[in-house]
Amino acid sequence: MWTRYWISPIWPSTRRTRPPDASGIAKYSWNCERIGAYDDDTLVGQVVAHRFALSVPGGEQPCAGLDFVAVAPTHRRRGLLSRMIDEQWRRCAEAGQALSCLWSSEDAIYGRFGYAPGTEGLGVEIDSRRPLALRVAPDPRPLRLVDADNAAGLLDPVYEAARASRAGRFARDERWWAENVLAADDDESPTRIVVLGDSGAPPVGYAIYRVESGNSAAGTPGVVEVHELEADGAPAAAALWDYLASIDLTGKVVAWVRPADDPLLLFASDRDQVRVTRQFPALWIRLVDVRTALTARSWAAPVDLVLDVRDPAVSGNHGRFRLTAGPEGASYTATRAPADLVLEVRDLAACYLGGTPPARLVAAGLVVESTPGAAAELDRALRTELLPFAHEDY
Repeated sequence: MWTRYWISPIWPSTRRTRPPDASGIAKYSWNCERIGAYDDDTLVGQVVAHRFALSVPGGEQPCAGLDFVAVAPTHRRRGLLSRMIDEQWRRCAEAGQALSCLWSSEDAIYGRFGYAPGTEGLGVEIDSRRPLALRVAPDPRPLRLVDADNAAGLLDPVYEAARASRAGRFARDERWWAENVLAADDDESPTRIVVLGDSGAPPVGYAIYRVESGNSAAGTPGVVEVHELEADGAPAAAALWDYLASIDLTGKVVAWVRPADDPLLLFASDRDQVRVTRQFPALWIRLVDVRTALTARSWAAPVDLVLDVRDPAVSGNHGRFRLTAGPEGASYTATRAPADLVLEVRDLAACYLGGTPPARLVAAGLVVESTPGAAAELDRALRTELLPFAHEDY
């Protein structure tokens, strides 16, 4: 049966008369490529991979952002998704992408392909029917609204500074700002941008938000929906949250995803007024090339451990390796020495950005600690000052 199915790039037509060369890469659309599964000449599955630059501790790495992963309902359970993902790993190796990421619609699917939640997000809600009570004084510099058409150049330096301090975030160009951050759908209220800072000086913070009108006849106030808020410190963040909570004719501020260590949760005086409404796995990470991924990130403390990594899908990752790393750099070499930690590649991915302490995975029975204290040693080395954060559901 396998002779009738084949995997190839997707070209502008969804029907083909013959397979393309196996080494070809189709530039189907802006900054992404697509892989298709075909039954004879009919498209029955696809995987789209965006080309991202993802912030990691100490820098950034090329990353394949999977999207539109689908198999036709008539062709499920025939191994087509596995074959497309295998082809994606091969293309990642060709493109020098040591990482892959995705937002998972069905969590149970992607663990078996080596993905794990690399970041966590919080949903936050502020009751703004009364002034926001704060324990820190808001930054006194002026706030001003700016037009979305001219905002990208003003906001990008603030975003890049925030991105450098937290792993898990994508680099943006002008087109991404315009089409994916600042644009509003036709059925949405207009995008509003407020910046904090003296006129003529670079902003020290900004918020991108929309206001959904309430129903005055029914006594229902409007809602402020926060898409993004960045600030260079707690006083600047306090000024922006205070502004959002004071917008006329609204009674609630909603942020669908914020960092798990958002300082708002500490400097808000009344946690009944500022509530966490949900906590969830956000961006999922896959280490396609473990050696490159580990040696490309920075390390907070010295570590010298042998890791027995289980990865049946990518043979170069599978085996026993000595990780020697510290603030000066890292090496990752094959070894026959006894393992200190035994773990699946998905569990190493969960730890990679600094969001999941390895000791938690040992306690959960997912990682085997053969040498006492090995998980704590790895945790100290992986630790980051701020937790990783991702909020762009591309």
